[in-house]
Amino acid sequence: MQTLETARLRLRPWEPGDAGFVLDLYSRWDVQRFIGSTPRVMVDPAEATERINAWRTMDHPVHGVWAVEVKEAGTLAGTLLLKSIPASGPVPLQPSGDTEIGWHFHPGSWGRGYATEAAAAVLAYAFGHGLPAVVAVTNPANAASQRVCARIGLAHQGRTDRYYNATCELFGLQASGAERP
Repeated sequence: MQTLETARLRLRPWEPGDAGFVLDLYSRWDVQRFIGSTPRVMVDPAEATERINAWRTMDHPVHGVWAVEVKEAGTLAGTLLLKSIPASGPVPLQPSGDTEIGWHFHPGSWGRGYATEAAAAVLAYAFGHGLPAVVAVTNPANAASQRVCARIGLAHQGRTDRYYNATCELFGLQASGAERP
């Protein structure tokens, strides 16, 4: 996975030493409340390590899960995901064939534009590496993430239950010149 840089951020692969941040981030209800059809907080440090290991071993030429680091401070701010989005259906959920962009940021980093800046960089990376389209889904109540979707150019496509066995707001964008399926 390629490290990406913006004016203020470094998006890099997760390191085993980042497990404390992952646990802190995902143990917060204000972060987790909009994630998944049955949100829950992370409580076990081993789960943080397992999640990092899963992110580090993704086997796709373009997809990845980046640690978002504030360059000036040298501190982590959140997670930026570009991955296969699972289709609704029987559990375990199976890939839909679509690529999802998503973000989870620490509350101490909210309101600074980091999610928008990091997501725009990953979106450019995705299209620059040949992905024809990217989608994002948000909980209908997650207005902050919906604003990030709009800022990075994703078009609101209404509500859907196509992914995650949940009703979500769907956003999407086609790469320039990509044909619609």
